[in-house]
Amino acid sequence: MSATTTAAAAVTGAVRAARPVERLACAVGAGLVGSGLVHLVVFFVDGGPWDGPVSWRKPFTFGVSFGLTLIAVAWVTSYVRMAARTRAVLLALFSADCVLEVAGITVQAWRGVPSHFDMETPADTAVAMSLAAGGALLVVVLGTFAVAAFRSAPSGPAGMPVALRAGFASLAVGLLSGAAMIARGVAETRTGHQQAAYHSTGMLKPLHGVTLHAVLVLPALAWAVSRTGWPAARQRRAVLAGAWVYAAAAVGALCWGVLTA
Repeated sequence: MSATTTAAAAVTGAVRAARPVERLACAVGAGLVGSGLVHLVVFFVDGGPWDGPVSWRKPFTFGVSFGLTLIAVAWVTSYVRMAARTRAVLLALFSADCVLEVAGITVQAWRGVPSHFDMETPADTAVAMSLAAGGALLVVVLGTFAVAAFRSAPSGPAGMPVALRAGFASLAVGLLSGAAMIARGVAETRTGHQQAAYHSTGMLKPLHGVTLHAVLVLPALAWAVSRTGWPAARQRRAVLAGAWVYAAAAVGALCWGVLTA
């Protein structure tokens, strides 16, 4: 049996074994990715700036990013040791929150106004505050998963505990950098510096973008090396090396943000 056939069979088996909440989360995630890709097409058709607070880039990048993260979390948390009901509730909350975040950003893009830090009208303020509240919920939900991953060794392939713990640690950095950007932007807005709010977060954007997706990349690496037939110790070393490479990439992203801000 070829490696491709084996991988396809593994994915098919995982889908069949998935619980309803996992299937729902993956379906929602796929929808968000699809929405993001649609807005990439809109960008090419409609044109306009790629950077800046009002751009088709935002519904594209946020849709794809939130969609992939939701799918990744639905998958990797199946290895986290926690009560099934608790995990189901957290995944449902996370799915709804991802939809809220992407919907708010997408609506504002179609309205031609910024999605973050825009408090010019009551409607804009409501969207901005809902996005901030959604961000707080993300921290709570994903933080709960992270604590569970560190409290008890996750199940799965030999390298999965290292992958999950490093992935969630990186995700925590991404969430904290996102929270820092929101806090700084809101502070600038409330002191009357609306335009400064949009430019004050640039330094952390590369770090934020890179660190969010380790929770997908590193567990995928652990799954891949588990198919090599390597001894467990070698699998763990390979995943640990991957985690260090990812950490170096995060540091590089931060340096890039500082130099180009």
